[in-house]
Amino acid sequence: MTIPTHVVVGIILNADRQVLISYRHPGSHQGGLWEFPGGKLESGESAVEGLKREFSEELGIYPKRCFPLKKILYHYPEKSVLLDVWRINEFRGHATGMEGQPVEWRHLSDLNEKDFPPANSPIIRLLKLPEAIAITSELKDEKAVEQAISNLIDQGVKVIQFRQAHLDDETYLRWFNVARFICCQKDVELMFNHCLSTFSKLKVRVGFHANSARLMQMRERPVSNNFLFSASCHNLQELKQAEKLDVDFVYLSPVKPIEKYSEGHSLDWQGFETLVAQVSLPVYALGGMTVSDVTEVRKRGGQGIAGIRCFRT
Repeated sequence: MTIPTHVVVGIILNADRQVLISYRHPGSHQGGLWEFPGGKLESGESAVEGLKREFSEELGIYPKRCFPLKKILYHYPEKSVLLDVWRINEFRGHATGMEGQPVEWRHLSDLNEKDFPPANSPIIRLLKLPEAIAITSELKDEKAVEQAISNLIDQGVKVIQFRQAHLDDETYLRWFNVARFICCQKDVELMFNHCLSTFSKLKVRVGFHANSARLMQMRERPVSNNFLFSASCHNLQELKQAEKLDVDFVYLSPVKPIEKYSEGHSLDWQGFETLVAQVSLPVYALGGMTVSDVTEVRKRGGQGIAGIRCFRT
């Protein structure tokens, strides 16, 4: 088996939701395309060491704080690559093409997969994940489902986890389809959160969310890479299981004290950051979050916030 080339990749986002990209030399592998900056690791070099070296040599940028984000194994016909993707939260310097290559800050909404090497496509999909994800509260009937979903969509929510743990399988399916009909009209992603046996009864394919108990029992992704797969985690063991199953993103909770957990059982911000730094996964903070916490989550290496009460009902 061919050993993949280990490539470290850095993602820098500015306050205007623009990401730093650079142009590949036409004579290089996948040349003439844009890429997220980085390069091959040298022998004995750690990912962080390689990231700092590549960014200083190629862009005149010196990363100060960075967090693992995703590992992507991709097989081209001529070679295999392992992209070790990191989020750079703090740096010094001004982005310049030190080797004469064009560089630019491109808005996330303008990222087009055809402009990048195929191995970069999962990075683009990851970057387009929202800063905030809504989880539905316990609802009483189908009319309440319609009102709740419409209300979240009116607030600009683009991903909704449909959580209704009190329902039997048949009722959950019926209510999910009611919610999905509304979401489809507004181009909103609705994620299924119920048992896998019920999920298999759906006539259409959608994203799937696994609670921590289901996560630990699973041996493979329940959906293809064309659909989102998320999971709830509370500790490093569950995060490592999610990483092993190639989960697209996780919810890590509780970050702040909430009613469900007794005092002293919340992670706090330092605990959140410590766990985020140990896995290559986009992580959403859950538990006592407000929309204003997004900045703090990003500072700590997370993707964004998720919750029930952080959205108007």
